[in-house]
Amino acid sequence: MAKVNFENPKYYQNRELSWIDFNDRVLEEARDKSNPLLERVKFLGITQSNMDEFVMVRVASLAKLVEVQWDGKDASGLSAAQQLKAVNDKSHEQLVKQYSTLNRIILPAINQVGIHLLKVENLSESQYQFIKGYFHDELYPVLTPMADDSSRPFPFIGNDTLNLSLRLNHKDDDKSLYATLQVPSIFPRVVKLPGAGNDFILLEDIVKQFVDQLFVNYDIQEVSTFRVIRDMDLDVAEEDTSDLLKKVQQQLKLREHGKVIRLEVDSDISKKLRKRLVRELETDEDSVYEVNGPIDLTFLGKLASAVTGHDDLKYPPFKPYQAPELNSDHNIFEAIQQHDWLMQHPYDKFDSVVEFIRQASIDSEVLAIKMTLYRVSGNSPIIKYLGRAAQNGKQVTVLVEVKARFDEENNVHWAKQLERMGCHVIYGLVGLKTHSKLSLVVRREESGIRRYVHLGTGNYNDVTAHFYTDIGLLTCNNDIGIDVTNIFNMLSGYSRPPYFHKLHISPRGIREFITERLDQAITYAKNGRPVHVRMKMNSLSDKDMIAKLYEASHAGVQIDLIVRGICCLKTGIKGISDNISVHSIVGRFLEHSRIYSFDFDGEKQVYLSSADLMTRNLNRRVEQLFPIEQPDLTKRVLDIYQTMWDDNVKTRYLAADGTYKRVDRRGRAPLNCQEYFANQATQLTEAQQSEAHMNTTNQFQPMMSPENQPDPFDEDQDGGDNQ
Repeated sequence: MAKVNFENPKYYQNRELSWIDFNDRVLEEARDKSNPLLERVKFLGITQSNMDEFVMVRVASLAKLVEVQWDGKDASGLSAAQQLKAVNDKSHEQLVKQYSTLNRIILPAINQVGIHLLKVENLSESQYQFIKGYFHDELYPVLTPMADDSSRPFPFIGNDTLNLSLRLNHKDDDKSLYATLQVPSIFPRVVKLPGAGNDFILLEDIVKQFVDQLFVNYDIQEVSTFRVIRDMDLDVAEEDTSDLLKKVQQQLKLREHGKVIRLEVDSDISKKLRKRLVRELETDEDSVYEVNGPIDLTFLGKLASAVTGHDDLKYPPFKPYQAPELNSDHNIFEAIQQHDWLMQHPYDKFDSVVEFIRQASIDSEVLAIKMTLYRVSGNSPIIKYLGRAAQNGKQVTVLVEVKARFDEENNVHWAKQLERMGCHVIYGLVGLKTHSKLSLVVRREESGIRRYVHLGTGNYNDVTAHFYTDIGLLTCNNDIGIDVTNIFNMLSGYSRPPYFHKLHISPRGIREFITERLDQAITYAKNGRPVHVRMKMNSLSDKDMIAKLYEASHAGVQIDLIVRGICCLKTGIKGISDNISVHSIVGRFLEHSRIYSFDFDGEKQVYLSSADLMTRNLNRRVEQLFPIEQPDLTKRVLDIYQTMWDDNVKTRYLAADGTYKRVDRRGRAPLNCQEYFANQATQLTEAQQSEAHMNTTNQFQPMMSPENQPDPFDEDQDGGDNQ
């Protein structure tokens, strides 16, 4: 039998084009009438912020490869130039769809419910007088027109800033002159207009209306909005990391002047003005995007938040659950001693993780706290408690990954703050990002030293924990505790543990482990024994891992994958991937948890991880993969996975033609897994609150003699008063 080539380029989807397909699935949520209207508005805004980050990093990387004439090819066989062309072509198509969604669907829909995004010509007299006053009192003193002529060169245009390009002439001269004006970002872009309703206008429309007052004795011939997206990838040379913090700070300043990767202009811009912008900004024609509507749709999220009186147009609130044993009224360490605890955020409160660190910071028996931080919130309670722990005399060691993309500045700030509070701070490792999610509390107890550990699939971020789905484990398992201790010794010093008891660590370790498990699955399948592999991740792009999945499928292994975003694997290839099914869930919450499970003829092994199956996660990051061994928790993770797999509302499956299609729901009850988990959490919370209320009521209820007990069948026991 001829050997199968599992690395044939035609078996792979291009990573960047797959990402654009993912953003298209987000765009579908904006068009989906089953979603609440204001949530659809937000989804459309999210497609813009997604695209901006994609351009700043991924498209910028392709542009650099083209510039240096890199002659390599990706797994799908495309050169950098071919990828860049395909990405721009597909991005142009998506832009048309975004603005078609805005103009034909979203704006008419919000108008029907009394939410109006108005142009100047649609304002009432009182509203016009309001924006006139707003311009003169607030905007005029701040605006800075920048002439562009022989003595004053074209100004620097900052990344992701909204600007006006103007063509004008002096009243006594027909000669065309040019200027630019930045729309100040210190003011809200969405301006609420006076009156009882939800009337809004965009800041740039106010500026445009009165811009002539900045150019006295000149006639404005044309005003056009434009925006640039620059190369914002951080390039820290780590050969000399004597002061990584300073290096990152230097690069943050240089990054602001990166090459323009994308130029967005109004669709009605004149050829003359467009040509001038392209020349001055040194932009390729393929990178110019003509926009039929307000440039930069991220304002839609702010618009949705500014609307008042329309809670019915938003997702209904739910009540996240918190086990009583993990709240501030109980000793969390005693609870963990009893058994492991699994939390599925946001359905389970992230408060339990914060409480773990809070109690550690004040517990007299705690000796040390060690933690990795990749992305934290702007006002992180965890940072506060780590500082408190250090001030309380505990040994606190924190690895702050200052190279976390787009969080570099925030993380540099927190690293300095932690040092000021007395914590030992590590800034990461040479050539590697530390993406693992680990915290270790070392406690002295009567039986000796005990280690308490939290491991998770997501960041220690109390803000994103409300809308990212992640799973975390609290345990005092001794082997896991030793492993985590060894990881921190490896991160902070020169330790290289020969092996780990329970955990698997990248670089290398996670790749090797999953490869071994897939080899075991292949052996089972070849011997006719039942085997089932189930995985969930954000992205699947590593060529070697995909090839191994193909090999397993070819051997007869049944493989189910839930991949939210990038998926470079193709399904339905006869003899290659016909045993692989791929689902993608895009909904209210961003699916962020990573699950890797293997069922070897009834022997179920379940693991959670911080890592996706991407080359960067497996080769260039410190990541952890850890087992769930407590039987009830193993079952819970498998039940969570199965519920997600059975979702038929927010799931799309990857078809053999490379497109994502909705699941056929005919004859099946609708199941939205995120809605199911939210309802489940609400029911648990309400039952808990009801029980607490009953206990409180019984605690303070005066004792009644049997003859004074109310008769449950007495219809008049309320005494006739309906309170």
